[in-house]
Amino acid sequence: MLGLPDSIRGCLFDLDGVLTQTATVHDAAWKEMFDGFLRARAQQTGEKFVPFDPVRDYDDYVDGKPREEGTESFLASRGIHLPAGQKDDPPGTQTIHGLSNAKNEILLRRMRTDGIRAYPGSVGYVQAARKAGLRLAVVSSSANTRDVLTAAGLLDMFEEIIDGIVAAAEHLRGKPAPDSYLAGARAVGIAPDACAVFEDALAGVEAGRAGQFGFVVGVDRVGQADALREHGASVVVKDLEELL
Repeated sequence: MLGLPDSIRGCLFDLDGVLTQTATVHDAAWKEMFDGFLRARAQQTGEKFVPFDPVRDYDDYVDGKPREEGTESFLASRGIHLPAGQKDDPPGTQTIHGLSNAKNEILLRRMRTDGIRAYPGSVGYVQAARKAGLRLAVVSSSANTRDVLTAAGLLDMFEEIIDGIVAAAEHLRGKPAPDSYLAGARAVGIAPDACAVFEDALAGVEAGRAGQFGFVVGVDRVGQADALREHGASVVVKDLEELL
């Protein structure tokens, strides 16, 4: 049924890159923020300016992770270590929270100007899963998940939402830890081994494997099918409509 094992009774969907075409907006926001920071740092230190790579750096360090973890992970890859700072640090403050807040400010601006689009194949798949009686939840590290779902017209299609706000309140570790997906399974009342995880991020499919979920669907939007399989995908598709 729906390209899933017969034992699956719940579906847990990542948001960006799986349901909505916001991965490119996130990518652009990360690049704008990091390049601004790195360019200013290069001018101050005399180091060579090496821009944020929107493919390799995005996939390796920030995709699928909570915002602050993504910021810290990428900076560490460049040998840069900043203090954590405070959650309400003004955007651009030279702290992990300050840079993360700058990224979110850029993201919200781009969302307002560019809008949010859902993948038609994913919408069709979710509709089919609802019709089949499967329990459905969205699991995303983004604190803007409800806003994105609302803008894309998808909010009413899911029974439960585990987002960055829930993760912070419940102290859930970010992907590749399975915490958020395990919370999603609890929310819909289905055991992990009877749930399917739908992910486009390497950290996300790794979380699906770590949580011993019944099936992990890797969604390959950027040509990383082999890497998705290596990190834990049971099957890889370019679009969810392939499973219908």
